[in-house]
Amino acid sequence: MFEVQEDDLSSNETRELLALHLAGMYSHSPAGNVFALDLTGLQSPEVTVWTARAGNRIAAVGALKMLSDRMAEVKSMRTHPDFLRRGAAAAILETIIDTAADRGVERLSLETGSGDAFEPALTLYRRRGFVKGDAFGDYEESEFNQFLHLKLQEADSRIR
Repeated sequence: MFEVQEDDLSSNETRELLALHLAGMYSHSPAGNVFALDLTGLQSPEVTVWTARAGNRIAAVGALKMLSDRMAEVKSMRTHPDFLRRGAAAAILETIIDTAADRGVERLSLETGSGDAFEPALTLYRRRGFVKGDAFGDYEESEFNQFLHLKLQEADSRIR
């Protein structure tokens, strides 16, 4: 079981996991197609970051970026390699979805890449009800990126 807590981004362990996330995005994405937030971006007032802990270790990280009163975006989802496929990312994603719903968000969206490196995350998002859709915000469609959306009123009515 994982304990999910809001994270202030001050610990070395959190910063190392976020650095691993950025490195992964750059290594698996074409130039100009990485939209992951760096530490400064994650410290913006419209962003809330959580970590899932297993004991004294950080197992996963994820963030919610408010785009407007009714729209928000999932950002910076990454599981530490030692905790892959054990539910840490799902715990973070549930926290993000619940928080967005509590804030009155109607649609939660995300941008991600294509290819084998992105399939585990895509599986998680699809399993939770996200569906492929159009670009949103300042994003532009490309052959590499894809966009997923979750209508929260539909998500709230599902049995979890």
